[in-house]
Amino acid sequence: MRKPTHRSPESRKQQRLKTLGTNNPVCGVCGESDWRTMELNHLAGQNNDPRFTHLICANCHRKFTDAQKDHPADISGLSDELGSIAHFILGRATLFALMVEKDRELAASLFNHPSRNEISTEAQS
Repeated sequence: MRKPTHRSPESRKQQRLKTLGTNNPVCGVCGESDWRTMELNHLAGQNNDPRFTHLICANCHRKFTDAQKDHPADISGLSDELGSIAHFILGRATLFALMVEKDRELAASLFNHPSRNEISTEAQS
């Protein structure tokens, strides 16, 4: 049985920030900044190349990981190094796709923002 740990909330926070490598973690996709939700994501996949990581929140990480399942598991005919580079590029493209999706959501919310009507009314005056 696992023995419960009784570290203070501040101690847990400091340990997590140390693991994340920053005192100000922010998701690279959606902007979430709660340290409790931050994770290190492996752009090329942990099995392909664990060196390239970036901060991402748990929700965006799940989306990224699901999209990574569509990447080829093995890129035959490539050296390990070229395969790692190929997986890194695919991971980066997946990250950009998530960012574009989020940007489209944000833009749509601005087009539907209540102040839009106020601006239109003022322009007509």
